[in-house]
Amino acid sequence: MLTGSIPVADLPGGFDLQSTVESGQSYCWHRADGRTYERTGAYGGSAWYYTVVDGEVVRVRQRAGDDANATGTAGGVLEWEATTDADPLLVDLLRLDDDLDAIVDASPDDPLVESAYDAYAGMRLVRDPFFACLVSFICSAQMRVKRIYDMQTALAREYGETIAFDGDTYHAFPTPERLADATEDELRDLGLGYRAPYVQRTAELVATGEMTADDVRGLPYEEAREALTTFVGVGDKVADCVLLFSLGYLEAVPLDTWIRTAIEEHYPDCERGSYAETSRAIREAFGGEYAGYAQTYVFHYLRN
Repeated sequence: MLTGSIPVADLPGGFDLQSTVESGQSYCWHRADGRTYERTGAYGGSAWYYTVVDGEVVRVRQRAGDDANATGTAGGVLEWEATTDADPLLVDLLRLDDDLDAIVDASPDDPLVESAYDAYAGMRLVRDPFFACLVSFICSAQMRVKRIYDMQTALAREYGETIAFDGDTYHAFPTPERLADATEDELRDLGLGYRAPYVQRTAELVATGEMTADDVRGLPYEEAREALTTFVGVGDKVADCVLLFSLGYLEAVPLDTWIRTAIEEHYPDCERGSYAETSRAIREAFGGEYAGYAQTYVFHYLRN
């Protein structure tokens, strides 16, 4: 087992581990105490979180230090235990290389956005593996975040590779090939309901190479969103989630229920009657280049 730590003070804008991995943007992280998506105070009470990526297990927790401010985000340390050197993995998966101070400074002078940034200072976007992110948000339609999380956990438990680490057994997210071989009935039995055929067919597309992340990366934003709708069960909102939480399109603003509520109550001029036009308007209201950051903060703020 390898271990290490990352001083939070070295990260521009600080860091809040719990808000980052329990804000509805990722379903790839799990709390070791089984209480994912149960708010229990700053940093989840220094709870350990873990994920499995590329066959490697990474466990991480955040401890406040003497240099922390009232919310803890200016100080403290991220401690990790892993099967490999986890520093570069954590920087990548949790976007620790983002200059959060600069992103916040570039945000619009807007009361709702400012309140959200203040409430969850240090929350970052994630950079989840593409296939796991894609399946997670295909399963997200008309579902609460805890239910989405439970479905992804069930998929990993049933179809994911098992990895032994430090006396425990961990489950990776299933490969596209493994889910492509699953039957629709088997997936329904795991609680996916009408989403089961969408997940199975999308897994087939990725497994056969008919459509992969490489067909999307590098495209202009709106072209990338359109390309993602090739996957079965992926509409504009799900496509925006994958672009934002996996592929690094930080301007993407998924128009989910909470953001549509925010538009109705705070930004009525942004409602333009179509997803594409409303998306352009709210992106501009949220600051353009980093609109996805503002969206995620507002989503988490309103949901809680």
